[in-house]
Amino acid sequence: MSRKSVSLVGLVILCCHASLTEQRLQGIFKDPKEPIDERVKDLLGKMNLEEKVGQMTQIERKNASAEVLKSYFIGSVLSGGGSTPKVNATVKEWVDMVNGMQQASLSTRLGIPMIYGIDAVHGHNNVMNATIFPHNVGLGVTRDPQLLKEIGAATALEVRATGIPYAFTPCIAVCRDPRWGRCYESYSEDHRIVQQLTVIIDGLQGEAKTDMKGMPYVNGKTKVAGSSKHYVGDGGTVKGINENNTIVDDSALYGMHMAAYVNSVAKGIATIMASYSSINGVKMHAHKQLLTDYLKGKLGFKGFIISDWEGIDRITSPAHSNYSYSIQASINAGIDMVMVPYNYTEFYDGLIDLVKKNAIPMSRIDDAVSRILRVKFAMGLFENPLGDYSLINEVGSQKHRELARQAVRKSLVLLKNGKPGNPPILPLPKNAGKIVVAGSHANNLGYQCGGWTIEWQGVSGNNWTAGTTILDGIKATVDKRTKVVYKKKPSDTYSSKGKMDYGIVVVGEVPYAETNGDSQNLTIPAPGPAVIENVCKETKCVVIIVSGRPVVIEPYVDKIDALVAAWLPGSEGQGVADVLFGDYGFTGKLARTWFKRVDQLPMNYGDPKYDPLFPFGFGLETKPIPPTKKPEL
Repeated sequence: MSRKSVSLVGLVILCCHASLTEQRLQGIFKDPKEPIDERVKDLLGKMNLEEKVGQMTQIERKNASAEVLKSYFIGSVLSGGGSTPKVNATVKEWVDMVNGMQQASLSTRLGIPMIYGIDAVHGHNNVMNATIFPHNVGLGVTRDPQLLKEIGAATALEVRATGIPYAFTPCIAVCRDPRWGRCYESYSEDHRIVQQLTVIIDGLQGEAKTDMKGMPYVNGKTKVAGSSKHYVGDGGTVKGINENNTIVDDSALYGMHMAAYVNSVAKGIATIMASYSSINGVKMHAHKQLLTDYLKGKLGFKGFIISDWEGIDRITSPAHSNYSYSIQASINAGIDMVMVPYNYTEFYDGLIDLVKKNAIPMSRIDDAVSRILRVKFAMGLFENPLGDYSLINEVGSQKHRELARQAVRKSLVLLKNGKPGNPPILPLPKNAGKIVVAGSHANNLGYQCGGWTIEWQGVSGNNWTAGTTILDGIKATVDKRTKVVYKKKPSDTYSSKGKMDYGIVVVGEVPYAETNGDSQNLTIPAPGPAVIENVCKETKCVVIIVSGRPVVIEPYVDKIDALVAAWLPGSEGQGVADVLFGDYGFTGKLARTWFKRVDQLPMNYGDPKYDPLFPFGFGLETKPIPPTKKPEL
């Protein structure tokens, strides 16, 4: 055989080998018609250890360069609270950023798409001009599953409109102590309300027609993968201290704190986030019995468990003092994806080293990666990895703002309406001569939205996003001849000098999130109490409390004509005025006990010593005022 013939045969063999290699890489996992678990098995078999560990790594967007995404095969990227492409980023700039990162992931050897995640806990709260819904503490008041489902769908659509397919929501904590700085993220102290409102998952992910038996379910390009959090017992910590220890017996753990997770798994929740807190002294990020044996075993959860932000670091005290141990303890306990979010090289190299030393079995790595891939296949990320620019106008749409306004109306609770022996004061007449609107929260969009809005800890003022303040709503509702005067901090002689028909005082808590919100006194910050005193002493007054939880109000109740709990209503303050002036009636019922004094805490409905200021389920009602008919000509 000639040398030329030999060369030709060699070339044919090389081409055949290359073709077979390409076929192996293509494989079953590329075919959307194949069963999900077959696709998972096929792709997992093609991955090396480095690629698997990369899938288990979630990094902050600030680190997510194309080089890092490709070199470390990163499986997920996130925006922390307030982490955006740039200040006042447009929706298009969000999509451009996410798609740019995704292109880098798709260019790796196997082309596994990364999954971008973000906190969207009351609407798409990091994004300028998005619709901001009431926080969960207000939504629990509504006890309206259909409303929650619609809010979930609207939130999912706005998140998808920015190119993001994964939202760290809903929080299904059962807050048992309002001193906890995350209590506003909880629907209720009653697990039955929390369970009922897991229907928000149907809106976020799409409604599964049958019990998903633990399989993740995300139905299409306008839905997101959700994350029920924080597993488990985060709302029951001692003294309401964030990230503290929850001391419970099995009855409270499984009957109360675990209950909504059972509903979540049945609905096909894609991911579950572990809690910073502990159960009876064992850190949840290292709790194999609850993460693996119970959640994955008994409940049959087949999505993935994600850590909280630097959650594995906090297994040790001080945090990050023995990171190798933290990696080993968390992964062996059942954490599948780790929100690193910055020290990705340390986590990546450390996990590989622990696997090579047999400190973490390869079977545990394969289980974690299988779960991550299962979610990505279930949500169609392989078929549709890039953001859709045609959805851009969905962010902050009028339809979504009307839904948020409806949610505000339904979440208000009327706690008092008229002093003893006097007629009710609400609803207020639109044609009153002169109304003073006072207080720090009347004309502050940031304050009425609370924490987890634009910035992690929230913001102050009206210049950072679109919306309607409570003052704007009042002005837009009253008769054009009614004079509305705004005084943020009226003097103690203002009421007597001004000859007002009514005073509307809007005061409450300033924004906070997580540990920064922990409070052992729960008092209304100054000058709130003084504003109540100054306006209410000589004027018929309505006091509106804007807060993430019940606060100390008993000393002022007798001085107030009408008292409204507005919670943290979000961007659509017009909803408050809608009910205040009788276009709609008050219907909300407390989903939390309103205490008299902090020394009573924790105090919840059903406790032996139950002596509240306003009990769980309390809420006065009003009827809407029929619109005045125009005289016929």
